[in-house]
Amino acid sequence: MNLFLIGYRCSGKSTVGRALAERIGWPFVDTDQAIVQALGTPIARIVAEKGWAYFREQERLSLQRVAAGDGQVVATGGGVILEARNIAVMQASGAVVWLMAGEPVIRARLLADTGTDGSRPALTDQGLIAEISTVLAERNPHYAAAADLTVDTDKMTIRSLCDRIEAFMIARQAQQTQ
Repeated sequence: MNLFLIGYRCSGKSTVGRALAERIGWPFVDTDQAIVQALGTPIARIVAEKGWAYFREQERLSLQRVAAGDGQVVATGGGVILEARNIAVMQASGAVVWLMAGEPVIRARLLADTGTDGSRPALTDQGLIAEISTVLAERNPHYAAAADLTVDTDKMTIRSLCDRIEAFMIARQAQQTQ
């Protein structure tokens, strides 16, 4: 079983994923970082030079490679849920946890993240901050449909988030062995 973390940009997928992986002794994999390493190019440049369709295909291939493994905590790209095949791959390979964050929290985290410009290309022509509401409205139903567990990250510590996800995993594994 793998554990896939889904959610919008700056919802905590990488931060919580690393902490949880360390806690439970599983490797941590970030599919966006796997794409960057495989292509040797930052995501913003990939999208600028080859477009979103090319990036989404690389994302699909990266997810398939990762899902073939076992016992990993996987932080996915925020748009991975836009393709039904990706959702099916995650659900077949493990559990899917939606790290949900509200617009004000996402906005604050995006503004505080010095790497945002290079790693997070605009998803619309509205700009990074203005697009949050539009993109969340489009994606939230997909996140909800894909998730086995939804956790609101707005007011929880990383430790509390890890506690909640670990308890979910233990309960899920207990159900599967019955």
